[in-house]
Parts: sequence; structure tokens; C-alpha cells
Amino acid sequence: MNDIPVLGMLIQLVGYTVQVITSNSTIIMALATPIALGALCGVMNERSGVVNIGIEGMMLASAFVGWYVASLLGQVIPSEPSFVFGATPAILTGVVAALLTGVIASTVHAWLSISVKADQIISGTIINIVAFGVTGYLNLLISTHAPPSGGKFAPFQPPTPVVDVPIVGWILRAVLQQGPITMIMILLAIGLQVWLFRSRWGLRTRAVGEHPKAAETVGIDVIRLRYRNVIVGGLFAGLAGAWFTLDYGNSFQAGMTNGRGFIALAALIFGRWHPVGALGASLLFAAALSLGTAIRTTPPTGSLGSLLTPIPEQAFAALPYVITIIVLAGVVGRSIPPAAVGRPYDRESTA
Repeated sequence: MNDIPVLGMLIQLVGYTVQVITSNSTIIMALATPIALGALCGVMNERSGVVNIGIEGMMLASAFVGWYVASLLGQVIPSEPSFVFGATPAILTGVVAALLTGVIASTVHAWLSISVKADQIISGTIINIVAFGVTGYLNLLISTHAPPSGGKFAPFQPPTPVVDVPIVGWILRAVLQQGPITMIMILLAIGLQVWLFRSRWGLRTRAVGEHPKAAETVGIDVIRLRYRNVIVGGLFAGLAGAWFTLDYGNSFQAGMTNGRGFIALAALIFGRWHPVGALGASLLFAAALSLGTAIRTTPPTGSLGSLLTPIPEQAFAALPYVITIIVLAGVVGRSIPPAAVGRPYDRESTA
């Protein structure tokens, strides 16, 4: 008999979770965007044999540069938002600047990791430290005379009959009622999944990440492929940075990435180094974040609400990070990374 109240609260918790996810599907997909893009950056790196824990710093630097460039250009070339996602020359230029920032940071990491053969963990840590320090200092420096916002993308508004379709309407709303960067993220995850496992480039990339010496013997330029993939991965990190200040928001705050780059690494592992798997893991973490917010703002009623209300709000704010730890603790042992990841490749050793 004592199990009945527990079972009832468990059923109520499941129902409450489903209600939160379906009613907040749009925001969950949006919050998953930087995590998924960071994870895709990790896929490009680690499938090639290069560890990159500097994703957080790359995202933060790209967010700052994209916002600042858009803000400055918005003063020089003021223009009205267009009918396509509210885009303006300033916003589009800001996105390009964010992408270039991600590429530059990735090039530095590629040079340190591949050519210099420095410890890849230390290289990524340096990028994080420099990005946090420089963006924080520059933000403080311009805070007294910060330029006005250059604007941000407007989300697409699908027809009401489409998002009101029974059963699947909340899914359509999550996918369609988004800004362009979130929509691009979904396409990139699906496209990269296909390219990685159904193309010649994908086969070569996986070969380089698993056994670079064998790949070299069949004519694959390991060094060049690693450079190219790590640098292209910077585009994903740069796009994630642009999402923070040009899609989801229109301003910059120091440390605004708030650990998303590190959660992206957890999503990468949980997704078993598969792009679509990483997207699914990103949605899980975003759903946990949304659930924690919902419990703090609109807690459930009944016995479940009485049980959760006395718990400090900070506990629910930490929910996505707790889930990250639990997922890593349960998955890391069974998730096998590419065999050569983190190992510098010395071409002379193949002689």
C-alpha cells in the first residue's frame, strides 16, 4: 500500500514532464542549438583524431565578435529588417565575422595540435582561457560606451493550421518556429550524418581517426585532412557563437556561453560520435534545462508539487548539469571513441 503514493507521484512526474516538453518544444529546440553545433564541431575534430575542449572558448569569442561587428555596422549602414528572418546587412556581416572567428580559433588549435604536436587538452584549455579573458576585458572596456545592438534574426512564423496539427503539432512547432541558425543546425546534423557514413570524405575521415598509418598507406594525406576538418569544425563553433548574440539574443555578456561548450562534449560522447546522436543528446540536456526552469516558475500541483516546492531553486537550476554527470558516468564506459583520437600523427614514423 505504501508503494501506491510513490507510484502516483511517479506517474504525475512523467505527465508533468511530457506537458513541459510539448508546451516548450520551441524553446527546447532553440536551447539545444549551441550545444548541438558545439557537438558537431567536436564530431569534425574527434572523428579526425583531434581532441578539442576549446569549443567553449571558440563559441564565446565568436559570440562577442559577431555581436560587436553587427553593432558597429548597424550604425554605419542602418537598414530596416527584411522579410527573410528580419535579416539586415549588419546581422549577416556579424554572422560572417563570427564564422571567421571560429575558423581562426580552430586554425590555431589545428596548428598547435597537428603541426606543433602540443598536448591537445592544453591547447583547448589555452583557447578557453584566452577567450574568457579577452572577451571579458573587451566587454568591460566598451561597457561605458557600448554601441547599440545591431539587431537579431526574427523567428519564422509557420501557418497556424500547421502547428496546430494534433499529436505532431508540437514537433512541427519546434522545428519550424525558429530562427535561421536553429534551422540550419538541424540540416547540418542530418547532412553531416549522411556525409560521415555515406561518402568518400566520411570514410577517409573515419579512417584517419581510427588508424592514420593505414590511411596514409592507401594515399590519404592525414595531416591535410585533419587540418581541413578541424578548421571546418570551427565554422560550427562560430555559428553557435552567432546564435547567442544574433539569433537568440542581441547583446553580449561576459561568459554568456555558460558551459554550453563543455556540455556539447558530453553530448558528443552520449551521441557516440554520431551527428544525429549528438543532436538527440543536446535535446535531452535542453529539455532538462527547460524542466528545471518550469519547476522553479510553475511547479506541479498535488503531492508532487508539495514534495518539490521545499527543494531550493538552485537544485533545479543545476538539473541539466547533474544529468550531464549522470549521463557521462553511465555512458563513458560503453562509448568507444575513435582509436587514434588525441594522438599526434608523425608521418616520419611510417617509414
